[in-house]
Amino acid sequence: MANSFVSILIHVVFSVKNRDRLIAPSMENEVWQYLGGICRAHGVKAVQIGGMEDHVHLLLGLPSTMTMSDCMKRLKGESSKWISATYPALHDFHWQDGYGAFSLGQSQLRTTVRYIKKQREHHHRKTFEEEYRAFLHVHDIEVEEKYIFG
Repeated sequence: MANSFVSILIHVVFSVKNRDRLIAPSMENEVWQYLGGICRAHGVKAVQIGGMEDHVHLLLGLPSTMTMSDCMKRLKGESSKWISATYPALHDFHWQDGYGAFSLGQSQLRTTVRYIKKQREHHHRKTFEEEYRAFLHVHDIEVEEKYIFG
């Protein structure tokens, strides 16, 4: 619709399958850029992308025409296929089955961008598992322990 205006900001977090530390610092910029390219190709605004060897954070502007599950299916599927093809040692690369998606408003935009950019600093103090549980807690998401990192 020509007169529809939306601002859907989502902070997405997901890990490498089994939280294996497979995204080497030497390849991470290329992986983050590729994820950004997937976003652009599907009309998703990649505001900030970053992460660590075992997980990724994406701050996305989701278009009103795309569901969160479709966005994740494209991002995770296309990127895992590309990583497997591009890095021979990772020929069987996979992301975890699920993901965390947390909504935020414009007032949280700058803080979230800074948070994603400073992942290395942040993870000197907190593990990915602690970080992820904190996101679930802050967003009042109740989960069964056995499903958190499936």
